[in-house]
Amino acid sequence: MNKKGFTTLALNIPYPKADPHRALQMPVYETVAFEFDSAEQIEANFKGEYIAHVYSRTSNPTVEYLETKIRTLTGSFGVLAVSSGMAAITNTMLSVCKAGENFISGNQLFGHTYALFSQTFADLGIEVRFSDLVSPEETEKLIDKNTRAIYFETITNPQLHLADIEMLSSISKKHNILLICDSTMTPPNVFEAGKQGVNIEVLSATKYLSGGATAFGGIIIDHGNYDWQINPCVSEYSSKFGKGAFIARLRKNIYRNTGTSMTSQTAKLMIQGIDILEIRVQRCFENCLALGEFLLTHKKVKRVDYPGLENHAQYLLAQKQYRGIPGTILSFDLETKEACFAFMNKLQIIRRATNLNDNKSLIIHPYSTIYCEFSETERKEAGIRETMLRLSVGIENAGDLIADISQALE
Repeated sequence: MNKKGFTTLALNIPYPKADPHRALQMPVYETVAFEFDSAEQIEANFKGEYIAHVYSRTSNPTVEYLETKIRTLTGSFGVLAVSSGMAAITNTMLSVCKAGENFISGNQLFGHTYALFSQTFADLGIEVRFSDLVSPEETEKLIDKNTRAIYFETITNPQLHLADIEMLSSISKKHNILLICDSTMTPPNVFEAGKQGVNIEVLSATKYLSGGATAFGGIIIDHGNYDWQINPCVSEYSSKFGKGAFIARLRKNIYRNTGTSMTSQTAKLMIQGIDILEIRVQRCFENCLALGEFLLTHKKVKRVDYPGLENHAQYLLAQKQYRGIPGTILSFDLETKEACFAFMNKLQIIRRATNLNDNKSLIIHPYSTIYCEFSETERKEAGIRETMLRLSVGIENAGDLIADISQALE
């Protein structure tokens, strides 16, 4: 039988254990603790000799099914669901890097990720070396004996710059360091991270996976293609857990001890979102193209950025890496900040809000919001202009969105 399509597969992933009532929807296990048959059995569980759920802060059946679903859809080795996208990044980096060590990161990052790296990690003694990750030679100059990873966003937000994953994978393999990506902008139906050389993938499940902006959460994906004996933070787990060393370190140390677990209700909402992920992404993409092409022709629009448009400098890279669907967010510039605000205030369908990849179309002025705490120099280095608007395109009818934009530009 031929390989199943993404949506067919998503709808038919079996539960880790059969439901006694044969429910077609995974039940929500809203419970803290789980009973064992004997004292000996619970002792065996704590020793790691008998695998079962014991306490929902460490594992839960509904959350486990979400993890199973994502592992199956991504063809990965291990998955851990956490409380937010920021928790996914924090857990991952603290698991592979400690005080006195460093990692390299792209310099065009989501604002809170940049703050985490430049402020919080600096306070913990972890150095983050920022780079544009464009030149192999310049990137390699930043690597030393204490470098543990290269971290990048598949598509930067809101700059919409695409990383050259083949180049970064080549560098990471040459130096035996991890390649870690934030794939929030490129969901698993358009991006196969493991096949492109990524070792660890983090993403905000709040965005595409949730879809309806019903809950926030994060996902950590181990693609099983790295030798954990190389990494000093994880190597001690390697002899006992082998390929599962990274997930074991998370569950037995960072994740467990920082209390960043996902709730069962959140997992349920994510499961439902994944079932129709492919359909939603396709609709948003078609709308994004239609809006981008319209904006390109409007005399009041000074610039349009979307890698899905043929005139974009990275269009071919988008076709290669993301099956031609480089996210469903575009940015465009008007004459002034005042023009941006006036435009936003006249919108009637598109919402003024800060989330991404919702079913609803959302718009924001990054300069005055997400990056308002940044200095002018930091904004410039991050490619944030006061004339820029970010539009996250939803599933509304394209004609209605175009009409809304058109009247707001008048």
